[in-house]
Parts: sequence; structure tokens; C-alpha cells
Amino acid sequence: MTDQQTYTRARKRAKRKLDFYKHAIVYAVVIGFLFAINLFTDTSYLWAFWPAMGWGIALALHAASVFLRSGDSEALDRLTEQELEREKARHQN
Repeated sequence: MTDQQTYTRARKRAKRKLDFYKHAIVYAVVIGFLFAINLFTDTSYLWAFWPAMGWGIALALHAASVFLRSGDSEALDRLTEQELEREKARHQN
């Protein structure tokens, strides 16, 4: 892998992480605002819980796609390189 490819790959991972952090901050601000509205208007029913849960699930899925799948692309790249080497060796014989 060339230096440019390594840089491009690292940049993509960094962007995915930054996008997740932005998503998490927006979630915290909006959900905090919804809970504040809920608590100032009617404390008998916490309706803000429902958007927090729905959006929270989406945020958790976003986190999983960023942090749990980051190793998958590296493994895929390694396997691709191995297959390319096998193909080259097979065609040279």
C-alpha cells in the first residue's frame, strides 16, 4: 500500500469518526432540549423518552458502523491483496 493510499484510508476513517461525534453532539443537544421542554410543560408523562430511544438506537447503529466495522475494511484489504497475489502467480505459470 502506498503512502497516498494509507493517507486516504486514514482520512476516511477520521471523517467517519468526526461525523459520528457531530451526530452524538446534535443528539445530546436536541434530546436535552426536548427533555427540558417536557419537564417545564408536563412532568406527569415523560414523552421525550420516546424520541430519545428512537434516535438513540440510530446513534448506536451509527457508532457500531464506525467503531466495530473499522477492522473489517482492513481485513478485506488484506484478503484482496492475497487474492491478487494468487491471481498474479497463477497467470504467470
